[in-house]
Amino acid sequence: QVRLVESGGGLVQAGGSLRLSCAASGSSSNIFALGWYRQAPGKQRELVAFITRISSTNYADSVKGRFTISRDSAKNTVYLQMNSLKPEDTAVYYCNAKKETGVDYWGQGVRVTVSS
Repeated sequence: QVRLVESGGGLVQAGGSLRLSCAASGSSSNIFALGWYRQAPGKQRELVAFITRISSTNYADSVKGRFTISRDSAKNTVYLQMNSLKPEDTAVYYCNAKKETGVDYWGQGVRVTVSS
């Protein structure tokens, strides 16, 4: 089992910034990728960004140029720096860990609210 604990959500005005953190513990070896997903009210959960073990990254088109994902392998922690936030970024953000076996683990989610 992998335990993921997120932090850093909150309320921010449009144009502001937030940084989300997610610490992985437990059976965190053989994690292929760490990432962030989000789910807005009434919408499906969608990928925001992920970073692989070799630090390859991928971003949703809607956040490219505004969000940056990074990881501290020594701390088993992944970060999501969110700049130039928009009201449409409002959602619950979930940390995800994908094992080499394809098994997914999820955090409990943190709420991000961007006011206009």
